[in-house]
Amino acid sequence: MTDAKLEVFPGDITTLEVDAIVNAANEALAPGGGVCGAIHRAAGPQLATACAKIGHCPTGDAQLTEGYDLPARYVIHAVGPVWHGGDRGEPEQLAGCYRQAIQLAAEQGLESIAFPAISTGIFGYPLADATAVAVATVKQALADAPTLRRVIFCTFGDDVTAAYKQALAD
Repeated sequence: MTDAKLEVFPGDITTLEVDAIVNAANEALAPGGGVCGAIHRAAGPQLATACAKIGHCPTGDAQLTEGYDLPARYVIHAVGPVWHGGDRGEPEQLAGCYRQAIQLAAEQGLESIAFPAISTGIFGYPLADATAVAVATVKQALADAPTLRRVIFCTFGDDVTAAYKQALAD
């Protein structure tokens, strides 16, 4: 692992002044609800246009766009899995979207990135399991991302904050 600082920030991911924020996206990269909807609203209509040009992103992968009206320069759209009980490759797919987001950030030479709790909302991934996968995957992926100095797990709700703090402590 690099000397990147991993931290938990309870608050609104759309307000963070980082190089990139990660959008918990759907495969169509369409504006949705939750974090995805909030990011699209804050970024402005250009984000939806850019996503439409990309068109599709498979589960477990990620795509990069500009941040438009956001304080962040970029948005990395990471498509996490819908939870089906854990025996349909969900852990591998969730790890994949975190790895891809870190890889895209590294390819751009970014120094800071903020993640939401991907797949834990409407996609139904159990919170403790998702945070464990997220933290372990990010720690491992940072070995190949020497420019990243700051990784924020941006949380919404006391339960999510507690889960990330626990995962970072483990």
